[in-house]
Amino acid sequence: MLSLLRELGIEPTSPRMRWTVEAIGSNCRWEHDGQPYWEGEVEPCINGVTVANGAYFGVDMAPVVERLVTERLEDPGGWNCEAEFGSVRSSFDTTINVLEGLLEFERATGGTAESKDARRSGEEYLLRRHLFRRLSTGEPADDKYLTLLHPNRWHYDVLRVLDYFGAASALTGAPPDARLEEAIEHVRRRRSADGTWPLDHSPAGRVWFDVDGGPEQPSRWLTLRVLRVLRWWDEAGAGAGTGH
Repeated sequence: MLSLLRELGIEPTSPRMRWTVEAIGSNCRWEHDGQPYWEGEVEPCINGVTVANGAYFGVDMAPVVERLVTERLEDPGGWNCEAEFGSVRSSFDTTINVLEGLLEFERATGGTAESKDARRSGEEYLLRRHLFRRLSTGEPADDKYLTLLHPNRWHYDVLRVLDYFGAASALTGAPPDARLEEAIEHVRRRRSADGTWPLDHSPAGRVWFDVDGGPEQPSRWLTLRVLRVLRWWDEAGAGAGTGH
């Protein structure tokens, strides 16, 4: 619920949200080992979302950010929730969750040299793969990455990561990277004849309120997000940038 409220842009300092954030900190514990909610747990995808929400709502997330920075993998610097079980390969899904957290932390606090470096390396992991392709074969890593979904929860798709790059550009002033173009054009082509973008599917999980009519229906929320991404891309010179 916190993620959806953040996405919708609720005022983070409103009295009701301040009460909610404090109540969560006092009462909520992670199933993993009973850790207090705002201290995070062990999976970087979960901790990335926790950092994004905490930073947005004014919680000091520096200790969790420091942990995420040390958990980068070497290929060339993304994250994977399976690392605790021995994985040495970064994951699209985990990496976008961490990147969103680091960006929100940077927006709230200015970030640290280490968190900024980690964020750039995570971006490079995705950019080298044009956001959805395997580096080894060039084939899509997962066909689901090319679908449009909401709410994303922990799931990755190209619109989510394009929205991230647009938000990062707004914060830092960095131009769009040319390697985003293939994903941009894929999303552009998904436009329906009526000018909207359809919802392909919604991940399983409890829904507190719906913002769309359901799969295969025109989505006001996805349409808003796509138009925001395309405006950023087109106004910046159709991806004339060559990198960060």
